[in-house]
Amino acid sequence: MSSVSPELLDRFAAIVGEKHALRSEADLAPHLIENRGLYHGSSPLLLKPGSVDEVSAILTLATETGTAVVPQTGNTGLVGGQTPREGKSDIIISLERMNKIRDVDPVANVIVADGGAILADVQKAAETHGRLFPLSLGSEGSCRIGGNLSTNAGGTAVLAYGNMRHLCLGLEVVLPSGEIWNGLRRLKKDNTGYDLRDLFIGAEGTLGIITGAVLKLFPQPLGKQVAFAGVNSVEDALSFFNLASSLCGTSLTGFELMPRFGVEITARNIEGVRDPLESAHPWYVLVDISTSDSAETAERMMMALLEQGFEAGLVQDAAIASSVAQQKALWHMRESMSDAQKPEGGSIKHDVSVPVLAIPAFMREARDAVMAAMPGARICAFGHMGDGNIHYNISQPVGADKQAFVARWRDMNHIVHGFVLAHGGSISAEHGIGQLKRDELASIRPAIEMDLMRRIKRAFDPAGIMNPGKVVSLDQTLPTN
Repeated sequence: MSSVSPELLDRFAAIVGEKHALRSEADLAPHLIENRGLYHGSSPLLLKPGSVDEVSAILTLATETGTAVVPQTGNTGLVGGQTPREGKSDIIISLERMNKIRDVDPVANVIVADGGAILADVQKAAETHGRLFPLSLGSEGSCRIGGNLSTNAGGTAVLAYGNMRHLCLGLEVVLPSGEIWNGLRRLKKDNTGYDLRDLFIGAEGTLGIITGAVLKLFPQPLGKQVAFAGVNSVEDALSFFNLASSLCGTSLTGFELMPRFGVEITARNIEGVRDPLESAHPWYVLVDISTSDSAETAERMMMALLEQGFEAGLVQDAAIASSVAQQKALWHMRESMSDAQKPEGGSIKHDVSVPVLAIPAFMREARDAVMAAMPGARICAFGHMGDGNIHYNISQPVGADKQAFVARWRDMNHIVHGFVLAHGGSISAEHGIGQLKRDELASIRPAIEMDLMRRIKRAFDPAGIMNPGKVVSLDQTLPTN
């Protein structure tokens, strides 16, 4: 399999020490498969550097010898961006040893962390200083900061706090040449030339390896209230969101949309989850309010919102969490919805965004087209209504053959993404491009845009060693339609 000589593999291993250089099939196996099993790669070696200097030495040698490398942090990505290519000899660079919290400054509201720091650990470190790091993902117990930045992760709090691009002040990056860029600036205002930081955020490891970051913190909310409400339609959900935005302003920290089918399968397949409402409704919203002064303020605001929602005929029923445990339980239902699809058989997934006002029309158009193309399909479209990010997932018809269903992945993508683009949306809201959407990206973006991306790739990585085959390919030809 490997075109990398044993002697060269030994040179790479010597940089980190044999203890931190994995070569056996058993050790490599968990790192060669994408989270959903869509991609299976191959690699002769996984390196676990313990310092920025070791990362620099690895990339210096890789560029000198033309050896492809694939950065990997928590291996929780969903588009194959962290998976080495099949049948190739990509060397994996794991940052799991570089997992330290370097500094917390509650006065300046910043935290400095290694690229391999686990997201949950960053959240806990902030909390011990009375601060909040607001990025929240279902995989936060295993995903790592470098990967979060490389995919510009969003999660459930984008409505109030923004995605990782908004939450990052500075970066430390090792370039393919082995040079180290120390851009760990803690400034909110810095207009000194091109913003290099933004080039690496969302680049999915194709331009360099993020080894450190300065991240924004916020005061911990003193009041928090969560409610779960049943609504008759996506249109009513959108009107209720508009009402919540007007009434709550910046205190509205979450507004999630879920279908009846999603609630049913989550209650059926995820332990401890139950529908908190007595009767069934076509759609549901989860509302999260956080206030800076007191729990009483959050409670009054939620009560006022629901009262106006009932009066306007937008809300049919609602349950308000009466404890922190109940708040977590409601969020657990929402965050488990994707995993709840696995026991239902095959699932074709779409991570898309459309302008918020276009959500009802998109949902209606996509549903009609999907059901016409695949009668019996079960649509589980849910997500962050406040920022337009919909996870448009399609579960196989009951009793269908899973492999035959999944084989239609591209067909369904073409249908759903067609409506996304018609509404001026994006085919990748928060998961990235990776391998899964690389060719599609090249086919839908203007030629000048793709050319600019390739120019940037060539400027930073002229040897083409950094995560090849992901996001943009230098020798890529457009697919024929």
